[in-house]
Amino acid sequence: MATKTKKQHGRDTAVQGTNDSSVVSKVSAAAQGYFQDSFLQHFVCKTSRRTPLINRGYYVRWRAVDHCVKTFLHITGNVSRRQIVVLGAGFDSLYFRLHADGALDGAVVFEVDFPDVTKRKAALIKGSPTLAEVFGPHLRSGTGPLCVSAGQYQLLGVDVRQKSQVEEALCAAGMDWSAPTLILSEVVLTYMETNWSDDIISWAAKRFPQSLFVLYEQIRPNDPFGRIMQNHFLKINSRLHAITEYPDCSAQKRRFLDLGWDQCVCLDMNQFYLGLVLEEERCRVEALEPFDEHEEWHLKCSHYFILTASRGSLTTRALLQDDPGQLLHSNVFITLSSFTAKLINSHHLFYIQYCLSVTDHLLSSDVRLHHTATSLPGGDIVVFGGRSSPLNPVSGLVRLAVEPFISPDPAGPADGNTARLHVENMTCTGAPPAARWRHAAAVVDHSGENFLFVFGGKHESGAVLGDACFLHLKQQHWTEGSVPEPRHSHTACSHRMGGAVVFGGLNERGAPLGDVALLRPNGSGFAWEILEVQPSPVPRYSHSAHVIGDNLLLVGGVWLHSDGVPDVAVINLVTRCCVEFRLDRDSVPWPLMLHSFCSEITDPEEPELLLLGGGGNCFSFGTHFNCQPVTRLLQSELSLGAFQNPSA
Repeated sequence: MATKTKKQHGRDTAVQGTNDSSVVSKVSAAAQGYFQDSFLQHFVCKTSRRTPLINRGYYVRWRAVDHCVKTFLHITGNVSRRQIVVLGAGFDSLYFRLHADGALDGAVVFEVDFPDVTKRKAALIKGSPTLAEVFGPHLRSGTGPLCVSAGQYQLLGVDVRQKSQVEEALCAAGMDWSAPTLILSEVVLTYMETNWSDDIISWAAKRFPQSLFVLYEQIRPNDPFGRIMQNHFLKINSRLHAITEYPDCSAQKRRFLDLGWDQCVCLDMNQFYLGLVLEEERCRVEALEPFDEHEEWHLKCSHYFILTASRGSLTTRALLQDDPGQLLHSNVFITLSSFTAKLINSHHLFYIQYCLSVTDHLLSSDVRLHHTATSLPGGDIVVFGGRSSPLNPVSGLVRLAVEPFISPDPAGPADGNTARLHVENMTCTGAPPAARWRHAAAVVDHSGENFLFVFGGKHESGAVLGDACFLHLKQQHWTEGSVPEPRHSHTACSHRMGGAVVFGGLNERGAPLGDVALLRPNGSGFAWEILEVQPSPVPRYSHSAHVIGDNLLLVGGVWLHSDGVPDVAVINLVTRCCVEFRLDRDSVPWPLMLHSFCSEITDPEEPELLLLGGGGNCFSFGTHFNCQPVTRLLQSELSLGAFQNPSA
């Protein structure tokens, strides 16, 4: 028993440590202008600037909680007494912000956390003139679990899991159980065993007849990002418990309804950000720092949710809305039960290990990412665009020729796996396209002449580009053509009729696209045709794509409109039917991330898909990259995708 108690104490201490790192991240986001909070800095000893990805992540968390709290205070504005109970408050500055905004008329804030945490917080409040002067002469130390008592602010040192002690402490601090009350928990309940957190949720529903519960936590534990997220918290001895039994928004909603709450709304943070944050505010936030981690941002947001549950008269005053905004209408995802193909089949992946040595390479000063490398007839490769940082795009074109390398040393390698890379900077005429990255490029043919087609991308100004440019590869001359909707992080594939097929990407609003645009050659040049595909492909970006015969093959990427992660979709360009397939990722012994990766078809006759690279920063949970190439045979996908009939 003593050993168990010691282990539990160690876990509790580790959980308390998450408060310290969290408040530093909040201070960083506030310092960069993501939100206004001049009080947080007084709760940290040393500040540290976080990456733009982490700053955005804490901004959307702050924004969601602030939205719910401010809405609650607004809808209860005509009530003489209302209350906010913060479970596991840590060093949060909620009371101080609301007081400074003049939003606490008739409201009392109760903060509950471990005694060690609240004692530290009380000492910081009393030792800071800025914080102490908020209370004036009303600031006083309490007795027992009451660390600070100051009229509208009560700081209680009680283990949240001990309901009877929590209830006793709240009563002693002046809780009015019948008054409208908001209960707030930000990544707190999930650190305790699920039976305890369920008990707290049920207790709150019974004890507060006129109440709202706001919960911010993690979801989706089983995809690659979710596995890395869970491993991170295991490493810091702060296991996520509820995520296993309640892995998605639907399960969380059922949880609260089953535990006594009358109504419940649950949104992941992509839904909240794109649906409930005004476009003007999103533009302000997105202009604060150079940013190009769209995949990691959307993945982070898809693994956190904001939930509101209500009891009593407050059930008619929703803090959140289901499916806010046009982006979130889910009619784009259609199961294939009415078609002859079945989505449920598992398709195995195989990982392999080999390497190709290259004797020459690009200069280190030419480091770039998010560029295109397009294969030309004859085997050469044209590299265009890319960036070293979001403020430093790479301009110009480079032509690469891979030549077999014969070592002058008879004892040198002779296995054919060594090559020489010849690099040539291309000099072109005409008006060149603006420097860009996250664009797409493909070779197209017009009247027997080959062109490099470049479409879309991102600009150093932050703009999403919508131009289409054509480079005559023989004459090395640029011309500009007409375009569909601006986008970046999309794909463009050469088509056997001489044109190209463009799919997906992110538009100017930061929303994924699911359209299929076919660029066809005609008598005067090229013309666009938007294909109507049924069922509509789920919008995605940062994927890869290949044309095999009449089929467009989509692999991986990031999507917001469906659960799980994108695997493989086949769109027949003749019948205009789409079939989605799931891959059995369990056959690969690491979390297989299919974004920011490359893929190639190694044998068009018996198509085999080769996946290279992939992954990136997983918010504050560490960095993960796929460590080896992976292959997948495609016969079943292509045979099922080729014969779909739109009228079937």
